[in-house]
Amino acid sequence: MFSHNKRLQYTVRVSESNPGLANLLLEQFGGPQGELAAATRYFTQALGETDPGRKDMLMDIATEELSHLEVIGTIVAMLNKGSKSRLSEAVDSEAEMYRRISGAGNDSHVTQVLYGGGPPLTNSAGVPWTAAYVDTIGEPTADLRSNVAAEARAKIIYERLISCTDDPGVKEALGFLMTREVAHQQSFEKALYAIQPNFPPGKLPGMERFSNVYFNMSQGEGDERGSWNSDENFEYVSDWEQQCAVDGGSGLPEVALQADEKSLVAQTMQRTRSDPQQDPMTGAMLGAGGGNGIAPTKSVRR
Repeated sequence: MFSHNKRLQYTVRVSESNPGLANLLLEQFGGPQGELAAATRYFTQALGETDPGRKDMLMDIATEELSHLEVIGTIVAMLNKGSKSRLSEAVDSEAEMYRRISGAGNDSHVTQVLYGGGPPLTNSAGVPWTAAYVDTIGEPTADLRSNVAAEARAKIIYERLISCTDDPGVKEALGFLMTREVAHQQSFEKALYAIQPNFPPGKLPGMERFSNVYFNMSQGEGDERGSWNSDENFEYVSDWEQQCAVDGGSGLPEVALQADEKSLVAQTMQRTRSDPQQDPMTGAMLGAGGGNGIAPTKSVRR
């Protein structure tokens, strides 16, 4: 059961209307790295979690993310408030109104006209929010790693948004939200490393003979060696031949078919085979013009 406290988690102060900035902030309202995506990700993980400690943590953070959604949505609405009133009261000429809501290279006219200046569940490009942003897999060691990465991505988006404004109140609120991403990363990492062992994810071990092999499959200028492919940590394989059929087989696809299936496969191959001796005239060749690299064709008398 949820209850709502009308006081925001962090006080929002906006110096002036700025529909362009409001549109950019939608990235953290209805975007893939935004607060709704985070809240639903952690909430669904909490519902399926069997460990009481992780369940409690996930529910706490999911609920906090909803409060962050409220903060971002409130900032968006406040930044749009002046333009929203101008539009709804039609106090400007058509040209002036369009200049106000579509100037400075932003797409806020969509938010203004379609959503009335309120915060829609879209990203800054107008793409609707989707549950596909929730990438929960139901395995704690995998989900916690994904959560750490999600918080890191959200922090980077907040950093970029902070650089887009000189409004001190907005910068301060965004700085708080960015900092909470850092705190959540720490909680998720602590929870991950409290599971021992936690690598590799899941129950089954990797195939031992392939677990510490590094295949150097992109070769040429720019090859680099480090701990990610060092001889101390990995068997480093550069030879092309040793990268093929590493199981010891032929490397060719094999399928066991029943007798009637074999007959049908052969029949299909015969019916659809291409004759390498043929050089047929094509429609492209018949309609080819000069300079297209296709040899001219002889005209056909009718």
